[in-house]
Amino acid sequence: MATFLSCAFILFFLCFYVVSPIEAQTGGFSVELIHRDSPKSPFYNSSETPYQRLRNALTRSFNRLNHFNQNSSISSSTASQADIIPNSGEYLIRISIGTPATEILAVADTGSDLIWTQCEPCPPSQCYMQDSPLFDPKKSSTYKSLPCFSSQCASLNQKSCSGVNCQYSVSYGDRSFSNGNLATETVTLGSTTGQAVALPGITFGCGTNNGGLFNSKTTGIVGLGGGDISLISQMRTTIAGKFSYCLVPASSTKINFGTNGIVSGPGVVSTPLIVKSKTFYVLTIDAISVGNQRLEVLSGSTPGGDIVIDSGTTLTLLPQGYNSKLLSVMSSMIEAQPVADPKGSLELCYSVNSLSQVPEVTIHFRGADVKLSPSNYFVQVSEDIVCSVFKGTNSLPLYGNIMQTNFLVGYDIEKQTVSFRPTDCTKQ
Repeated sequence: MATFLSCAFILFFLCFYVVSPIEAQTGGFSVELIHRDSPKSPFYNSSETPYQRLRNALTRSFNRLNHFNQNSSISSSTASQADIIPNSGEYLIRISIGTPATEILAVADTGSDLIWTQCEPCPPSQCYMQDSPLFDPKKSSTYKSLPCFSSQCASLNQKSCSGVNCQYSVSYGDRSFSNGNLATETVTLGSTTGQAVALPGITFGCGTNNGGLFNSKTTGIVGLGGGDISLISQMRTTIAGKFSYCLVPASSTKINFGTNGIVSGPGVVSTPLIVKSKTFYVLTIDAISVGNQRLEVLSGSTPGGDIVIDSGTTLTLLPQGYNSKLLSVMSSMIEAQPVADPKGSLELCYSVNSLSQVPEVTIHFRGADVKLSPSNYFVQVSEDIVCSVFKGTNSLPLYGNIMQTNFLVGYDIEKQTVSFRPTDCTKQ
């Protein structure tokens, strides 16, 4: 079977602030995590039904995945930037930049590393339309340009020099792009306790030439990958390399950092993070069990394969041949007769009235068996149709957000592990 590859996982967060932030210290804090289809999101459309919102999420996922380069590799530093579609994730983050602070709403993306926002001066011919005011570095007392010889500049895949200052350049899979000045600033995150957390000296891109398919409601990207200049890496000592989240369908939850991000207690299982790319969070999946039948994953003749958790995509995508076998086994264990997905996008569907029970499904990550609930692998796409969220791909397979719902998922960058604990995330 073809080697499991990985793609990025895209998060968006929404935070709130108080007037006097405290400087971050090693410990723990949590930030509100807002689904783009929840009432707190600027993208919320009250006229849509839950089924329409789910279909829209599927469309966003398909649109993003259609841009992935089939030949890209998780071990390629250049592919990790170019393959990401930045405006198709499911969550939002609002952060503040500068002193005094300017609030921005940005795509938080673990498939890329650089934090950037649109900055003044940025004439309409060089920037995309943005609803909120642009960040003006001249009005901030903590803004500092980085020189070309800095380690931060050296870590960029694409850079150039303007005099002594470092100029960054990033591009994405849908041909969106951002270019500008690499600098450091104070970044402020809102905490669910009401006390904001200030992070001084954070490297970011001040974009003065930006374009593509960015939405006017967002103001840039917050890179949450594993690279040296991602927000996670820059907060590494502050949060002891730990963060976690607990996803709720189309609803608000929170992301936890530092001591708040530790996942422990009954039912916790952990699997190693595989270091194949600075940016991606890669896991090994050994098999998937349907009922009492275990279907082994092979990369050529080697047991197991690479896959990345992707909170920005609804579905779980597997190599085409493996997925066909998986769904065939699942269908053989369900008494009901399959029906076609009216939209033609999902591969195994049933009438709501005919589906009385489904077989148990367990994901066997390396050293960690994650037993799913039926709602993790079947979703209702209309009033009378339910479909499996497993889908085949000839491109880049991934572990999507529906399969993560009602699990507390924790990342420990120091120990290089990802942990799962079954949790009622509505109570978190």
